[in-house]
Amino acid sequence: MEEKALKILEILKKEYPKYNKPVSTYFQDTTNNSFKVLISTILSPRAKDSQTEKVSKALFEIADTPEQIVKLKEEQLEKIVYSIGFYKVKSKRVKQACLYLIKYHKSEVPKSLEELTKIPGVGRKVANIILAECFNIPAIAVDTHVMTISIRLGFVKKRTPLKVEKALMNLFPSNKWKEINKVLVAHGQNICTPLYPKCSVCPIYSYCPRNGVNKHR
Repeated sequence: MEEKALKILEILKKEYPKYNKPVSTYFQDTTNNSFKVLISTILSPRAKDSQTEKVSKALFEIADTPEQIVKLKEEQLEKIVYSIGFYKVKSKRVKQACLYLIKYHKSEVPKSLEELTKIPGVGRKVANIILAECFNIPAIAVDTHVMTISIRLGFVKKRTPLKVEKALMNLFPSNKWKEINKVLVAHGQNICTPLYPKCSVCPIYSYCPRNGVNKHR
């Protein structure tokens, strides 16, 4: 299974440049700013990456440090993030995260899983994205795409993020961990979609047992 998993990862890495980058990767590559990656990732749940990118850019044009965001009035921040959905909750989380960074980390984004997960709005998935993208620390962030594709490929059987993360850590060498999320997310957004995966054009079709796939294109 390990050899097959590495082969699949290599194929998907070659396909990756064809697609838009996940929003966290986009902000890391274009800004090299861990704070911007953090805030865009906090804003991203239940939103398309294209919309998250647009809203995050609009926010950073007005305020791009914890201190500047904290100074924004509640109504102003909500108006900026309104189009992303769940804007009241997300605007509150963004401001809480900024306050926490100012109070406990001198406005810097911490570099450990333990400290990152203490930030309001940051769970294990977001923390692992930050570790991998910003600090080049081996970590596997498990979101819907990573979980779904891992199950379809037969990499894992469990359906909880932590169990999937641990299973993938055992399957892949640590020097591959930081690649897994962005490669599988790109594949999940464009080919191995949640409801009707595009199996007819999938570059790893011959390697995939398609576990749980009932309908496909």
